[in-house]
Amino acid sequence: MVRASAYSALVAASLLGAAGEARAFDDKVFDDKTGVKPESSPWAVFQFGFSAYKSGHKDQAVEAYRYAAENGQIGATWKLARMYAEGDGVAQNDYEAFKFFSEIAEQDVEPGSPEESYVSDALVALGGYMKHGIPGSPVSANPVAAQEYYMRAAANYRNPNAQFEMGKMFLKGDGGVKASVRQAGRWLQLAAEKGHAGAQATLGNLLFESGKVVRGLAMMTAALERAQPADQPWIRGMQEEAFALADESDRRTAISLAEDILTKGNQ
Repeated sequence: MVRASAYSALVAASLLGAAGEARAFDDKVFDDKTGVKPESSPWAVFQFGFSAYKSGHKDQAVEAYRYAAENGQIGATWKLARMYAEGDGVAQNDYEAFKFFSEIAEQDVEPGSPEESYVSDALVALGGYMKHGIPGSPVSANPVAAQEYYMRAAANYRNPNAQFEMGKMFLKGDGGVKASVRQAGRWLQLAAEKGHAGAQATLGNLLFESGKVVRGLAMMTAALERAQPADQPWIRGMQEEAFALADESDRRTAISLAEDILTKGNQ
């Protein structure tokens, strides 16, 4: 999402540089009584939505994003999907998020285009929804469909989260694919090279189990340091179990190598 973040920063700089400018811009596209003015351009409304969101007016942001999304702004559709998925400014609703993400996934976006990150993220989100299903909605668990979404994001857009999911599917033989440690390692390596902590830990565990004890322990230890809080418990459990099986000499060498990995970025 680097492109999206950089893009967002540019929009923020242009819209939020001065309160007076923001208010004048608001008046061109939004009226507090009638909402989005029908003559407004979708791009201008999308910009206003971003400005409103950043300033805490999320109700205005939602209305602006809806207008922009209905008029072809894929970034606005993505923002709505994320807001519903996270309950950010709206009531949390996975099925609504699923529908917005599905609209994005239907777009014919070439790899390398400015909108690539929106499609890539949407495909991963849809993969997660299809993997588990959405209770109380028409979306039932469908591992094969989940695999197809992940594969599209992993192969076409090189999304590390999707590559990690593909690695896990090949490890277990899920989603209609035949179990293959070789294929799993290939996808995990691609994600690990992009700094994905979960992929680094899983790949490290595979190396450990294959006899490459020090390298495997080092990768799991480095991954634990890099991991987000939500991933730390399962990575820590994996790493501690491996450490308990290793001898003292291998542990010390692995800790030193992990520090090297964290410092130099080596895999």
